[in-house]
Amino acid sequence: MEHLIAQYLIPFLENLYHAIGWPGVIVIMALESANIPIPSEITMPLAGWLLIPTTATWYQAFVIGGLFGAIGCLIGSTISYSMGYWGGRPFVERYGKYILVNEQDIDNFDRLFTRWGQGVNFVARLLPIVRTFISFPAGVFKVKFMPFAFLTFLGSFIWCGALALIGWTWGDHWEQILGIMGPLKYPIMAGLFIALGYYIWHHLRRGVKHETAGAAE
Repeated sequence: MEHLIAQYLIPFLENLYHAIGWPGVIVIMALESANIPIPSEITMPLAGWLLIPTTATWYQAFVIGGLFGAIGCLIGSTISYSMGYWGGRPFVERYGKYILVNEQDIDNFDRLFTRWGQGVNFVARLLPIVRTFISFPAGVFKVKFMPFAFLTFLGSFIWCGALALIGWTWGDHWEQILGIMGPLKYPIMAGLFIALGYYIWHHLRRGVKHETAGAAE
């Protein structure tokens, strides 16, 4: 997986950023927030490295990266929220398997929103994987859009700004950093991809069981 990222994803992002700059970041982050699991842990540091001038201060790097990343996240999250708002549970039953969201997920998010309210949206924007899918159930439960949009933008601003700052600070020394990390690099990345793979497999497996049970009935 690391080889695929290095061979395909990173060159694609580099070409995109060089071609259209920050609008490319907005597009990628919008896709990431619309239930397409593109790793922002790669896209935003790369943007910070390639697009933020070296003459900027750390504060400017954080604000610039956070602003453009959050704009993209808000666009994608609004699309995902709208699908949930207007489609609701019937949408999940029919199309949820294609975006890795099923009825059990909706039940889990229902308990979260009932207990923690709009704060779920803010915290979720700071968590890998969860941030990609949180907007859809927010729409299903018809949480108020303006607080949702504000907290989504705020959480995304912090997340994207921090990642862009990392890329701006350490991008020129990326190979050295990987060398220092040494043997820790591969277990960390393997753990992340195993977790993501299990998440996808678990959802697909539950979807097959659901369809089999429905056909038996």
